[in-house]
Amino acid sequence: MKVSGFTFIRNAIKYDYPIKEAITSILPLCDEMIVCAGKSEDDTLKLVESINSDKIKIIHSEWDETLRKDGQVLAIETDKAFDAVAADSDWAFYIQGDEVLHEKYLPVVKQAMEEYKDDKKVEGLLFNYLHFYGSYDYAGNSRRWYRHEIRVIRNNKATRAYRDAQGFRKDNKKLRVKKVDAFIYHYGWVKPPASQQAKAETFNRLWHDDEWMEKNIAKVDEFDYSNIDSLKLFKDSHPAVMQARIEKMNWKFDFDLTKNNFTFKNRILYFYEKLTGKRLFEYKNYQII
Repeated sequence: MKVSGFTFIRNAIKYDYPIKEAITSILPLCDEMIVCAGKSEDDTLKLVESINSDKIKIIHSEWDETLRKDGQVLAIETDKAFDAVAADSDWAFYIQGDEVLHEKYLPVVKQAMEEYKDDKKVEGLLFNYLHFYGSYDYAGNSRRWYRHEIRVIRNNKATRAYRDAQGFRKDNKKLRVKKVDAFIYHYGWVKPPASQQAKAETFNRLWHDDEWMEKNIAKVDEFDYSNIDSLKLFKDSHPAVMQARIEKMNWKFDFDLTKNNFTFKNRILYFYEKLTGKRLFEYKNYQII
């Protein structure tokens, strides 16, 4: 079995993306790791090059700044990385620049890839998600956070990143997937407040025009983490590759777990989900088989 990892990144240092940790977390499963490095305003390229592994293969890219709708440019950059995956790889493991796989799940993922390698009906593997918010001590537990997404796909170049590259489709059809009992840890909402605000001001331009940005993105120095509906305290361990980053954390965020900020509708849906484990009206860009 041959496995390729793939990802894309730009301005990782400027916007405090844990790209080095993301790549390193899946390297033990990969025979090669494709990194599509966009032209950056910082030393992102040197950061990627500093990873001590001969598995790393860097391709260079320049983002199309004119694409400002639905995060389309993210899908294009994802596809560039996937297209560079070796033709003889069986699986491709996609990891985004703010996602990390805990080392405890490495054997689980490897077993699943081996089990379904020759079952062509299985086009991908579906992971659980844990979204951290505000600090490394809190995780989202409301409906605003997606619970699952595809991160391992069969090496079929008819498969393309879908919409803003959150998931994939083949010939514009949902992939047939098997669930794997493993979590992707998403750290996109855990940054120093100044870095998070800078990201919000830049990242939203991939979806919206200047008029929308003017109305919806506050011109402030630091991101306001208090505007959140509900969180839970995280009491488990973070991936080992994240420990040094976590120890350097230099901001504090506190959240009152006894309070939440739901609309009446979302309050009903939230408690129904907690009671039954089922999420009504959940968006699913996949077909579980």
